[in-house]
Amino acid sequence: MASTSASIDLPHTPDHVWRLIGGFGSLPDWLPFIPESELTEGGRVRRLTTADGETVVERLHAFDDDARSYTYAILDAPFPVTGYLSTLTVHPTADPRTARVEWSGTFSPDGVTPAEAEALFQDIYREGLTALEQTLRTTD
Repeated sequence: MASTSASIDLPHTPDHVWRLIGGFGSLPDWLPFIPESELTEGGRVRRLTTADGETVVERLHAFDDDARSYTYAILDAPFPVTGYLSTLTVHPTADPRTARVEWSGTFSPDGVTPAEAEALFQDIYREGLTALEQTLRTTD
């Protein structure tokens, strides 16, 4: 298994950040490269459409509103990995007005090296967290 993670500290309360990103169908609200998200199976499966028109299907594995965290698996996607499991969490920090958002994942590379797979998701997580920061700036 390979793994990677990225995090960012944001000048907002953890609750404020979680209200924006905590819904399993909320990616289009803060992630520009995912303009569409359709929930099925009672909100446990999301069908995402990327800005390039590709489809990604993911299943919610765990959701903890109190811990501000959810874990999901990719069921179908154009990525060179299998067994993908990812967690998105909003952590409190020592400053109650600052939240740390962490996005992490584990997966098995399929047709690429572990370093290549890790770099792919590291870029996705970093770009996603940068987009979150920009979204929060424009919505304040």
